[in-house]
Amino acid sequence: MAEEKAAVAEKADISAMQRLKLLGRKIGMTTIFREDGSAIPVTLLEVGPCFVVQVRTKERDGYDAVQIGFERKKEKRCTKPLLGHFKKAGVPPLRFLREVKLKTSEHNLKPGQVLTVEAFEGIRFVDVSGKSKGRGFAGTIKRWGFKRGPQSHGSQNVRRPGAIGQCMTPARVFKGKKMAGRYGAKRVTVRNLEVVEIIPDRNILVVKGAVPGPNGGFVEVRRSLID
Repeated sequence: MAEEKAAVAEKADISAMQRLKLLGRKIGMTTIFREDGSAIPVTLLEVGPCFVVQVRTKERDGYDAVQIGFERKKEKRCTKPLLGHFKKAGVPPLRFLREVKLKTSEHNLKPGQVLTVEAFEGIRFVDVSGKSKGRGFAGTIKRWGFKRGPQSHGSQNVRRPGAIGQCMTPARVFKGKKMAGRYGAKRVTVRNLEVVEIIPDRNILVVKGAVPGPNGGFVEVRRSLID
């Protein structure tokens, strides 16, 4: 209980740090109707609360950065070194840890502070990173959008990729050739998503458009460079 009380410290003011990212989860997609009657597809993101676990400085570590954590977990699921790391910062055990480099040391971040979705107040666009859905082994039509071959007159090239190289010269397949293989399950960043609404009491950020990953997937949200 002592750590939890210490963790719920004052909320940090991060207005000076334009590119500090927050962690969260994708809730899902829905549709919002605006006052003019237009319908827009939106994605609901649960962003924060995130805890400041460690602050790195240029004098001590050689660079300025801050380590933030998201989503509490049981103590028995932590290793002893990691548990000591959390107790030193005065925060509860956290499932996700990410370190964000900062361009300047001019900030008021300290271990134990809390970052919430309110940090995006007044921001118009954000970048969201997540892990795309894994599709397993896929053929060229599903993976790259190849065109299907004819299905009549004895054709044996309906879904096959076709020729993959030249004849005697250069007698090899070039690197990067689009072929069948593992598809999805990669880090994807969608940039410049419009912020439609912020619901602070439920830690929800509503953005226009789609976000990579399944419902419940882990995401990273930061202010867009164009804002």
